[in-house]
Amino acid sequence: MKKALLAATVVATTLTASLVAAPAATAAGRESPRDGRHQSRSAIPFTEASVTAGADGAFTLRWNTRGTEHVEIRANGKVVAKGGSRGRAVVTGLPAADRQWFDFKPQRGQGLRLADRLVRLEGTANFRDAGGYRTTDGRWVKMGEIHRSDALAKLTDNDLAKLRRLGVKTVFDLRTTDERTKDVDRVPAGATYVVADVFAGSGSFQALPKTPEEAAEAMIDAEKSMASGEGGRKAYARVFQGIGTDRARAVLFHCTAGKDRTGWSNATLLTALGVPRETVLADYLAVSPAAALTRCCTVSVG
Repeated sequence: MKKALLAATVVATTLTASLVAAPAATAAGRESPRDGRHQSRSAIPFTEASVTAGADGAFTLRWNTRGTEHVEIRANGKVVAKGGSRGRAVVTGLPAADRQWFDFKPQRGQGLRLADRLVRLEGTANFRDAGGYRTTDGRWVKMGEIHRSDALAKLTDNDLAKLRRLGVKTVFDLRTTDERTKDVDRVPAGATYVVADVFAGSGSFQALPKTPEEAAEAMIDAEKSMASGEGGRKAYARVFQGIGTDRARAVLFHCTAGKDRTGWSNATLLTALGVPRETVLADYLAVSPAAALTRCCTVSVG
């Protein structure tokens, strides 16, 4: 997997200004590592921040800061919540939107623009934003730039129109030839479709296992191939290089369930961007309720 991580690192290095929000405080800013009272004006004081959309249309906002006493949060240009350095707020009554964004504005330092990580579509169960995570040096991976998903074969016309409005310009398909033939992707009009088959040439899933033991062995072999096989290295490098050259982001990469091949690709990118290992692992294991239901009722190579 070293080649894929190297490719992701190159992308992270060249795209820091566009994929990662704001520089961390430097020695020149005289930030105290303990209390942040001398925080640089260019630093983002948020150590935690999130937006979670409920099924009832309400949004739960959470935040924690260092070095600032007051936070104001805006949506659609209006103040919808405010509080101290640490807080939680539930916002209701916002108008319908493709995606509801919130601007977290601290009393000192730079703010954050966040949305719920899950993008709700009629034809997918696990379409998520790759951003919204804090790095080890205090920066944040921007949202609305890179997306990940399960298969796109069931996207509706409404979904495709929504993705066009969200600006998806490049779609990377990590699936095998059989998967792509059986469930052909539907992509937004004008978007570039790129095949990046993780299992190309590996021989994985060429025959259905006949026993539980064979199934377990097949999954182990597939996971090894996914992480370190030649097809995987080439596929992930293609995705990361594509992210680096696509200045019209948003970019989307996906497999069948949006968990293994997609999750590994996202984990590599987040690692290269400096997101802590525990956060990367939590993101890899995270799944939406709809995707969890799909996973329990179907068998997929991910």
